[in-house]
Amino acid sequence: MSLYSYFRISKPSPSKVAPEEVESTYKRLRGRTFWGSVAGYCIFYICRMTLSVIKQPMVDEGILSPAQIGLVGSAMLFVYAVGKFLNGFIADYCNLRRFMAWGLFISALVNLVMGATGLLQGWIGFSSIALLIIFAGLWGINGWVQSMGAPPTVIGLSRWFPLSRRGTAYSIVCATPYLGKFLSMVLTGHVVLWIGWQWGFLAAGVAGLLGTALILLMISDTPESKGLPSIQEISGEARAKADDIPTRQLHKAVLRHPGIWIIAISSGFVYIAQYGISNWGIFFLQKAKDYALIDATYLIGVSEAIGVVGTVFAGWISDRVFHGDRLKPVLLCGVIAMITLGVFLFTGAGYMLSILCLSIASLAISGLYCIVAGLMAMDIVPRKATGAALGVVGISSYVAAGLQDIVSGLLIENNTLGGVYDFTSTGIFWMGACLLSFLLPALFWKQLRLKVAEF
Repeated sequence: MSLYSYFRISKPSPSKVAPEEVESTYKRLRGRTFWGSVAGYCIFYICRMTLSVIKQPMVDEGILSPAQIGLVGSAMLFVYAVGKFLNGFIADYCNLRRFMAWGLFISALVNLVMGATGLLQGWIGFSSIALLIIFAGLWGINGWVQSMGAPPTVIGLSRWFPLSRRGTAYSIVCATPYLGKFLSMVLTGHVVLWIGWQWGFLAAGVAGLLGTALILLMISDTPESKGLPSIQEISGEARAKADDIPTRQLHKAVLRHPGIWIIAISSGFVYIAQYGISNWGIFFLQKAKDYALIDATYLIGVSEAIGVVGTVFAGWISDRVFHGDRLKPVLLCGVIAMITLGVFLFTGAGYMLSILCLSIASLAISGLYCIVAGLMAMDIVPRKATGAALGVVGISSYVAAGLQDIVSGLLIENNTLGGVYDFTSTGIFWMGACLLSFLLPALFWKQLRLKVAEF
């Protein structure tokens, strides 16, 4: 069997489900596929966020500096950006189950190798430059395979869910990264505290292997591959004009659409604000507010968990309250995020006020993430081009996130004197990105309402 035939989208099954069993079989397989994707993508994030938890121990042990860790983090994000773009297009043609499972399996192996390398470093004593090169290379590989997680998850919604339920289902998928970050902060944080930073990588690797098995057991590729009618037939949807347009032609239309690129740039600013807090929040709390590792991981972890509520609520409120109007909830979330981030970053807020402000900020930013980085793009593309649209948004988002890691690391290092850290310029950088993330959709709303098939 060739690599192409192994990964290509499943062919319709020659055996068909009996008409009286179609509805029950469809609901059962759709539920298993959806929750298998959600659980699997959650574990993708456990294998992605390890570096955020182990920054302070590595800096304190003199293994890598903040700027060097920023370079390692950016290696993953830059490669992820390219991978998200290419794999978004590729996944439209792929068997989602196999594609996603292989991505998580290799990500798990990368974490295991990095943990083992960290243990060897303690015994052999690699130079910081050698360890920087090894970690950047491995984390870059992780970036590529991590980009094999989101496209199958979102494309699965297009293959298994009717349009009337896609916004709510997508909001749950958007909540998955926040749950994965929460589990990584808390579980990996405890492992690092009890045993050491090397074991944080090893624990994430084991979680990734378990997640791979879960994906293989639960996810189905398409309804047709299981002997079911297409989602359009099952849901009674009228055939859309775009259904008759070849996928390759739709992909070209996606690349030409100005609204997709406006969404992509706006999403990039969302990711700067989001990853600034996710990747550097623990370090900020330890160095700017003298929190212990476990207190900092709990605070960031709680805020990430609150993000789950924000994404689900954003999808629901934009569907049910604003009747598909995505701009109003974006403006609401943006204003709330700016106010609460400012209090968290630039005041002497205590532990409880910090939790409150950061949780509300996470709630609002996760709303921006759900709508700007996903629903707005999905609203203007047909099913067959979902992966392509998210690929365009993804490359912009993760290039921005990668630049954020470099810029944040340099700003932190260059504003440190005698072991005293000044995060003022870093905070301004994060808040400026947050402001632009919701101003751009407001300024270019007309372009964001033009469907790809109409362009």
